[in-house]
Amino acid sequence: MNLSMLGLNTTISLTLLAFAADPAAANTPANASAIGNLPFEVKPLSTFKSPWAMAFLPNGHLLVTEKEGALILFDPATGTKRTVSGTPAVSSKGQGALMDIVSAPNFAASKLIYFSYSEAGSGASSRVVLATAILDQASGSLKETKTIFRGQDAPTAGHYSGRIAFSPDGKYLFFTSGDRQLLDPAQDPKSTLGKVLRLNLDGTPADGNPLAAKGFHAAVWSYGHRNLLGIAFDKQGRLWEMEMGPRHGDEINLIKPGLNYGWPKASNGSHYDGRDIPDHAPGDGFEAPKVFWTPAISPGGLAYYDADRFPKWKNSLFITGLSGKSLDRIALNGENATKEDHWDMGERIRAVRTGPDGALWVLEDGPGGRLLMLTPKR
Repeated sequence: MNLSMLGLNTTISLTLLAFAADPAAANTPANASAIGNLPFEVKPLSTFKSPWAMAFLPNGHLLVTEKEGALILFDPATGTKRTVSGTPAVSSKGQGALMDIVSAPNFAASKLIYFSYSEAGSGASSRVVLATAILDQASGSLKETKTIFRGQDAPTAGHYSGRIAFSPDGKYLFFTSGDRQLLDPAQDPKSTLGKVLRLNLDGTPADGNPLAAKGFHAAVWSYGHRNLLGIAFDKQGRLWEMEMGPRHGDEINLIKPGLNYGWPKASNGSHYDGRDIPDHAPGDGFEAPKVFWTPAISPGGLAYYDADRFPKWKNSLFITGLSGKSLDRIALNGENATKEDHWDMGERIRAVRTGPDGALWVLEDGPGGRLLMLTPKR
């Protein structure tokens, strides 16, 4: 893994990732470019220690999570950083981290934040945790921290997922629970592993989930997932999910209630040891991805964009690439998705968010990961 810091003006050779054909997208994106030929200005603002995710607050400040468990409050206007106290103990082995973070729909009044992290269990086991806390910005601390959901223990240190999205009406919370590298639990009705979960705001299973009457865990909304590292609603209320495939086969899925997305019985990738996995095919009983990547880009984060700063990019998904060192744009049109742009960013990209003014903000991966603000070229 290359964690060196490349300058933004460094000249590197043009390397375009090959994209495989998929049911809803062209074989290659309409635009692919190397670093140094980007359609936006890139402004580095700060560096963080292996940053994982970020969330904007109403005052324009930014919360950034770091792999080893630190939560940083960052003021883009002044460049000042403050470590927030009161965060729980994090098991950061392997893919463990202080992971996603979002502010509650009523944050202005409640000061409540939701966040996920990996927690040590008994022996060598660990689990994904969803928690809430009151953010006291004046003291730089978390108060009244509560665990509202714990995933199942597993003896691995990967595929926690832990991404959070609120329903457009603010009444429900959608939470991604990865398969923990165990494969089969993604198809197990009783397991919460390898699932998208729909919860009440207090972390309990929401009433009316589509599979509860069929014997599934009451929280399950969809199943047959691997490592779900991004989830977001579009402006029409559709739920989109991004997950890292095995050896290739990274996916963008349109999540619908009660559907089976196939893992590990179907994937457009293969096992790491070379064993084949049947590709998604019509009539196989599984919901196929709207977009997939072969070779892989190893997606790390996802954001929905519908702001005015980049008007031509409204109603798009932005996907970060770890091994791809990339940022990709996926155009949405109803239930269809199309690869449009692929930009070589020169570094592993962990996370992306839309800023309050419509700029795109991305976090590089690794010990010196930079926070970058992307704005239109003048």
